Amino acid sequence: MNAFDLARLRPRLPSPLEPVEDERFTRHGLRLLLKRDDLIHPDLPGNKWRKLALNLRAADGRPVLTFGGAYSNHLRATAAAGRLLGFETIGVVRGQELADRPLNRSLARCAADGMRLVFVDRATYRRKSDPEVLAELLAQSPSGTYVVPEGGSNALAVEGCVELGRELRGAADVVAVACGTGGTLAGLAAGLGPGQRTLGVPVLKGGFLGEEVQALQRAAFGGPRGDWSLDERFHGGGYARTSPALDAFAEDFEARHGLAVERLYVAKMLYGLVALAEEGAFAPGTRVAAVVTGAPS
Repeated sequence: MNAFDLARLRPRLPSPLEPVEDERFTRHGLRLLLKRDDLIHPDLPGNKWRKLALNLRAADGRPVLTFGGAYSNHLRATAAAGRLLGFETIGVVRGQELADRPLNRSLARCAADGMRLVFVDRATYRRKSDPEVLAELLAQSPSGTYVVPEGGSNALAVEGCVELGRELRGAADVVAVACGTGGTLAGLAAGLGPGQRTLGVPVLKGGFLGEEVQALQRAAFGGPRGDWSLDERFHGGGYARTSPALDAFAEDFEARHGLAVERLYVAKMLYGLVALAEEGAFAPGTRVAAVVTGAPS
């Protein structure tokens, strides 16, 4: 099997769109729907499938080198794709200090799936796109290695996520998605139809994501696409961080709806939507679709 055999993995597409009854929305005249991208594939769920598919076809079975933090869902998905499709994977991990520690559950899964982990110091990681840094990493990798950026977000990933928007055309007025590197939001917004808008909920602090989304849309489409905005208030302290309030919210949502809620992305987006509903941010009658981009690991 090679990278062109993605269809043999039997992805569930389009992913289901499920209405849920939640009084925190209904009392404001809102309808909540869950776009269950977490059900696309057990090893490459959600936006990871959508962002990787075109990149893996471009790699055409060559080794893939990519980047992520110690808890990166993207690294896990890339490693799983390598195992399933039979190509070599190299994961460049932020934090040289991690090299001498026992692997956490996420990185252990990557290693078990055959990914070679390369730990770099944080200053070098910040320069991962510099030609000299990439050249050094590629010099230590097999010939012909294909590079996928952090989070999988590049023009091909954005194009892959356009289909998510197309699947939601006419089904919702507002579509919310948690954002790490911005690729999913960039493609989703481009795929939606007239009168629909996309709300991105960044899970990192810093206020940089808007420029990243704009750059990704320029790379993919030559300019801006779709109606999108960001709400920066619900990052929960930053990447890979949660809070007691967020954990309590996720546990309550799970109890209400029987859905296992991933904490680092999905919980923050759902928490933000409930807060916005309480603030009156959505007009009565609005259909709000929340993209469930992944499942708990």
